Order: sequence, then C-alpha cells, then structure tokens
Amino acid sequence: MDMPMVVMRLLHILLGVFWAGTLIFMAFFLEPSIRAAMPESGKVMQQLQRRRLMTVMPVVALLTILSGVGLMWRISGGMDPAWFRSSAGRALSYGAGAALLAFVIGVAVMRPAQLKAFALAQQLAQAGGPAPEARQTELAALRRRATVSMRWVAALLVVAVAAMAIARYV
Repeated sequence: MDMPMVVMRLLHILLGVFWAGTLIFMAFFLEPSIRAAMPESGKVMQQLQRRRLMTVMPVVALLTILSGVGLMWRISGGMDPAWFRSSAGRALSYGAGAALLAFVIGVAVMRPAQLKAFALAQQLAQAGGPAPEARQTELAALRRRATVSMRWVAALLVVAVAAMAIARYV
C-alpha cells in the first residue's frame, strides 16, 4: 500500500468536499437567507465569526491545494510535461486551475469584503439609531462584493470538482 498517496488522497478529498460544499451552501442558500432575514441575521454572522469560519476556510482551501499538488506530482511522474498533454492531465490541470483561481478570489476579494462588512455592521449596530446614508451605502457595496465573489468562488469550485471527478474517464 502506498501510504503517502492514500493520506494525500484522503486529505484532498475530505478537505475539498468541505471547502467546495461549504462555499456552495453559503453562496446559494445561507447568504440569500441571511440577506432576507436582515437585520435579525446579524446574530448568525456573529456566531460564524465566533466559530472562526473566516479563518478556517482559507486554511482548509490551502491544505486542499497543497495535497492536490502532492497528488499531481506523484501521478504526473514529477510534473512530466507529457502527462499534462494527456486527457486526464488536462482535465486535472483545468480543475486545479479553477481551484487556484477560487482560492485567490476567496482570499483577496471575498474574505476581506466579508470581514469589512461584518466589522462595519457591528459598528453601526453599536452606534444605535439610523446609520448615515454614506455608511449604509458602503456596507451595501461590501456585501455586494462579498456575495458576487462568493458566487464566483462557488462556481469555480464546481468546475474544479467536476473536472477532477471525470478526469480518469476522459
């Protein structure tokens, strides 16, 4: 039994399921529900923040990517260019590219927008009374940016999962 391969594959699949499943659920079910339940949904966001979702997700994504790179190294014979020209090599490369792009968008756009929106919403709630128009506009823009980027990340992860699921059969 090739134990390093088993461990990398197990990590890659379990962490990838968590990463993709969480983002797909958030983008298409949780976020619209939270938006519809405003302002009461602030408590849900506080609990997600308290449970460190915004810290856990990038770590899970990075470990998924690193285990995927390890797997790709092993199955490609040390990143042999000939392997990448095969159908399976291309499919896995497209999936890996989609996952990498999802990670970059998630870390560079989605996460900062979510954290800023959460902090601003907390400030406004603590201030009490109606929020100034400019702050409401800023909060709406941050939420929109977080939502759009989250949907892109979720879509890219669907592409990554699909490419990896069919790679051996193309």
